Amino acid sequence: MSWRSVVVGTGVALAASVCMAQVPDLERARKIASGSCVLCHGEQGESSSELFPKLAAQHAGYIARQLAAFKNGERKSSTMRPMVGKLSEEDMAALGVYYSQMPATANEVRDRDLAVVGRYIYHHGNRFSGVPACAGCHGPNAAGSPALPRLAGQNELYLENQIRQFNKRERTNDNEVMHVIASKMTELEVKAVSEYLSGTR
Repeated sequence: MSWRSVVVGTGVALAASVCMAQVPDLERARKIASGSCVLCHGEQGESSSELFPKLAAQHAGYIARQLAAFKNGERKSSTMRPMVGKLSEEDMAALGVYYSQMPATANEVRDRDLAVVGRYIYHHGNRFSGVPACAGCHGPNAAGSPALPRLAGQNELYLENQIRQFNKRERTNDNEVMHVIASKMTELEVKAVSEYLSGTR
């Protein structure tokens, strides 16, 4: 065997190992999800309570980034911190992919008038108070992007609480822009936008 064959063969093997390392271990993710995550986030990422976020169809990279933030303390949660303490970067990436592949769900709108107000604010903002349109960053269908969360169909109460945390600067691991926007939103606007988003898909 020539040195050229050895070099080429080694290169192919190395490339294959790198590719394999980048493939998420979805079976391990399933085991973690069914053990540590299922009680709050449900079997299909649908959430067991409005207090907890839906993870189904959420962007994989966003989930992984939030898990890392909980682990390193950038995002505060006495519940989540111990849950993610033993997760590796590979585990977090795999969990992101695992949940991103689950079907999205939407909630039934309970107050249609409020949702109409929320729809207007989401798409147009409130020029009288300086609240910009949410769609400017999160997209017209609230699906977001790999860098931003999918908001469509998210639990209303969870969304309300997150906006309030941004306002109080209790959530500081994400975009500074959200702190500015949340500080300008009235309680009506917070509830209206959350009601609208919870019923979208």
